[in-house]
Amino acid sequence: MITVKNLVKTFKTTKDQRKKMEVPVKEINAVENVSFECKPGRIFSLLGPNGAGKTTTLRIIAALMKPTSGSVEVNGYDVTKQDKEVHRNIGFLTGSTKLYDRLSPREIVKYYGNLYGLDKTVLNRRIDEYFTVLDMHSFADQRIGKLSSGMKQKTSIVRTMIHDPQVLVFDEATVGLDVITSKNIVQLVRKCRNDGKTIIFSTHIMGEVALLSDDLAIIHKGKLLYNGTYQSFCDEIGDITVEEGFIKYIEGAEK
Repeated sequence: MITVKNLVKTFKTTKDQRKKMEVPVKEINAVENVSFECKPGRIFSLLGPNGAGKTTTLRIIAALMKPTSGSVEVNGYDVTKQDKEVHRNIGFLTGSTKLYDRLSPREIVKYYGNLYGLDKTVLNRRIDEYFTVLDMHSFADQRIGKLSSGMKQKTSIVRTMIHDPQVLVFDEATVGLDVITSKNIVQLVRKCRNDGKTIIFSTHIMGEVALLSDDLAIIHKGKLLYNGTYQSFCDEIGDITVEEGFIKYIEGAEK
């Protein structure tokens, strides 16, 4: 369960940033009074154009960044006061996750499994299961530096999930990946939902939104424009596509 209440994140602007602004300001709100809930066994899609506040929101949820005000709880733990407990209960994946080039996927995943204190037998079983699901056995012992972006992203996914977190945050998890790798990730996200995990998913690929979403929120310039079920969103936009409905919301906010 993720509960976000009246979330605000303010950043101070630099002199260079202020020079480029039509109306210079010393602070900007990357996230402004945002509230929503992500429930177990459901996939919550967070949509928005670049710079909308998506990644800032997700980083706060993952206890990687502190909010200016408001509150966020992950499985009942406050991200500001109980960040260590949040880290144990969450898996956070971005499209720009970095890996150590000199290690192999197996070594990377084992390292993180050991950090979480997993039993050796449990760790090896999970590695085998995830490597099978994501078709990783053929490159499991090659150096990361020699792998393709898709192979690296698969490794990042297993690293993210090896401690079996109850909450998963995917921020542009399939960006730049081939169709087959993206399909594998989508299937894995669905499996996590079926296992009763809480999932928040951010993507620019509207086909994935249609395939995965149970609930949906649209954020633009730090503010929520829509927050409800995916079916309610589809009912509201009528015969137009999800992409067209998304654009309609963004353009409406600009008027």
